[in-house]
Amino acid sequence: MAVTKIIEIDGQEVRLKASAAIPRIYRMKFGRDILQDMNGLSAATQGSDADASSLDPEVLTMFENVAYTFAKHADPKGVPDSPDEWLEEFGTFSIYTALPEILDLWADNLRTEVERKKNLTAAAGK
Repeated sequence: MAVTKIIEIDGQEVRLKASAAIPRIYRMKFGRDILQDMNGLSAATQGSDADASSLDPEVLTMFENVAYTFAKHADPKGVPDSPDEWLEEFGTFSIYTALPEILDLWADNLRTEVERKKNLTAAAGK
């Protein structure tokens, strides 16, 4: 079951979607493991102030790719086929504002999966 959330980026509402397909979509598009990248993003931004210029460019690229993947999953026809084109739609895009929302969305998706597995186990009588 997918989980969706609307966040604001540069004054625009952006719909994001998380599901079990996200790791595969991200891996196919960027050749990377989204779970490792999200852990890296979380670690890189913890305890940092809102100065994105102090972040490694690789961290910012991971963030942009992760955000793009969630947005493209939510709106496959409305979101451009490249992250660069998508990012052109915004004047600013704060990692410190959007990343917590994305991490919460992903956590909600994982929590939904765990609850569903628990319900299946109970229904099977195990």
